[in-house]
Amino acid sequence: MDGVGARVYRSIGSFALRNLDPFLMLDEFDVHAPGGFPDHPHRGFETVTYMLEGEFLHEDFKGHKGRIGPGDLQWMSAARGIVHAEIPANNKRAHGLQLWINLSSKDKMAEPNYQEYPKEKVVEAVPEEGINIKVIAGESYGIKSPVMTRTPTMFIDVKLKKGKKMEQVIPKNYAGFIYTIAGSALFGESKHASEAHHTLVLSNNEGEYIPVESTSDDCHFVIIAGQPIKEPIVQHGPFVMNTEREIYQAFADYQQGRNGFEGGPEWVSTIRDRWTS
Repeated sequence: MDGVGARVYRSIGSFALRNLDPFLMLDEFDVHAPGGFPDHPHRGFETVTYMLEGEFLHEDFKGHKGRIGPGDLQWMSAARGIVHAEIPANNKRAHGLQLWINLSSKDKMAEPNYQEYPKEKVVEAVPEEGINIKVIAGESYGIKSPVMTRTPTMFIDVKLKKGKKMEQVIPKNYAGFIYTIAGSALFGESKHASEAHHTLVLSNNEGEYIPVESTSDDCHFVIIAGQPIKEPIVQHGPFVMNTEREIYQAFADYQQGRNGFEGGPEWVSTIRDRWTS
């Protein structure tokens, strides 16, 4: 469990796999009201929210707000500081993925920004019938995502019918992993069999591409890879910096409402108490 009343399958960021540079966390969340992720801060990284089913409301302390529905993408660079809330929009299931991507030291104190794409704007590759690939970031089968990534990142969402095969090119200098959402498939040259809610870390000897063959009609997985930053990672809850001193500074800045957190300590979102009686 994570947040308030949220069921989470944690891939990256678990005790088994603390992080995979440049990735800090991948959660598959499954939330029903009154659950959610009420008001909380971030500094030093980016969050990518990709909805699979249902809707979330989002609001931050600078007045940015909106609704994230099925297939929609929100790429939020918290950088020097964001305080926000994410709450189910209705009583239906809210199911999706949230990825945390580290920022290099030169970008950690940059200004926050958002890139938001409704499902109609998320580009898709369909190499053949039964193979559907949403290109969240990076490139697949010649289709390039318009998303700008401060940390070079590839993020593709793949659905395959049984017996279908696909190959995804992985840049040589990237570290990556596969997370299976539903169904089953054979991954890599070794044809490693995997079912839902499993994480497969891509090894260096798999070559520049990963072949996949579906063994079910509901095969659904994501391939995520990025360029390692190769800097120290010091994480304490919602803050990810390079040194302990910078973590202490982040807590002080948030508590005192300065250096990017102006107005943060006293801010209360309008959606925080949406489902409380």
